[in-house]
Amino acid sequence: MKKIALLYLFLLAQFINPLYSQHKGNGKEIPVLKEISGFQEVKKIFPQAQELAQINDVWHKIIDNKKQTLGYCISSKPYSEGIQGYHAATPVLIIMDNEKIIQRVTLLSHYETQSYVEKLKRNNFFASWEGKTIKDAMNVKASPDSYSGATITSVSIRRNIDIILRKAYEKRF
Repeated sequence: MKKIALLYLFLLAQFINPLYSQHKGNGKEIPVLKEISGFQEVKKIFPQAQELAQINDVWHKIIDNKKQTLGYCISSKPYSEGIQGYHAATPVLIIMDNEKIIQRVTLLSHYETQSYVEKLKRNNFFASWEGKTIKDAMNVKASPDSYSGATITSVSIRRNIDIILRKAYEKRF
C-alpha cells in the first residue's frame, strides 16, 4: 500500500510541477498565438477612428467618419520577419497623434510568453518611447530595469521599434 501511495504522490508531483511552472511564468509556458488587431489598438487611443489609409509603404493615416485625420501609425510587420523573439517574430505598432508624437507602442500578434510581455508593460518598457517625436524616439534606450528577466523578448521588440522608426524617419512627409 505504501508503494502505491508513493507512486501516486510521485506521479502527482510530475503532473503539478509543470502546471505550477507555467503559472509562475518562468519560461516554461507553452507558446500560444496572441492575436492583436492593429486597428483595435488604434481605437484604444482614437476611439472615433473609422479607417486606416496608407500614405506610403511605412505610414498610415488614422481617419474618422468625417474623413478627418486623427493621427498616424506605423507597423514593423513587413520588416519584422527576420527579427525573432523567444518564440517567433515580435512586430510592433506605433501610434502617433497629428503632431507625430508617439502615443503608444504595442505588440501586434505574436507567440511571446504572456507573463514576460506583461512584465515589460508593468515596468514601462513600451512607455519609454511615448511622448517623443520619431527623431527623439530613435535615441531612446529603455531602462534595463524595464526588461530584466525578459531580455530576448525585449531585444527583439527593441529591434522592431528601431527598424520602423528609422524607416518612418526616412519616409517622413
